[in-house]
Amino acid sequence: MNKQEIELLRQEVEMLMNERLQLLKVVGAAAVLVTNTDAGSLPPGVVNAAEVLSEELNALPEETLNDALESVHAERDSSPVS
Repeated sequence: MNKQEIELLRQEVEMLMNERLQLLKVVGAAAVLVTNTDAGSLPPGVVNAAEVLSEELNALPEETLNDALESVHAERDSSPVS
């Protein structure tokens, strides 16, 4: 690899790491929102969306979910996201 290719790869990795950080913040905020939401107070269409979101959050690897919660300065309890 030449210097230009290495620099392009470095930039790409940096961009991907920044995108990962942003996605972790979104996931962390979504997890906090789902955890603190009373499903009984939501309209039916929103409940369905919250259930899908909750299922996807629970499907994440534990390390990823912990990273996401850390990114928004939240703590994870031992129970699944509800």
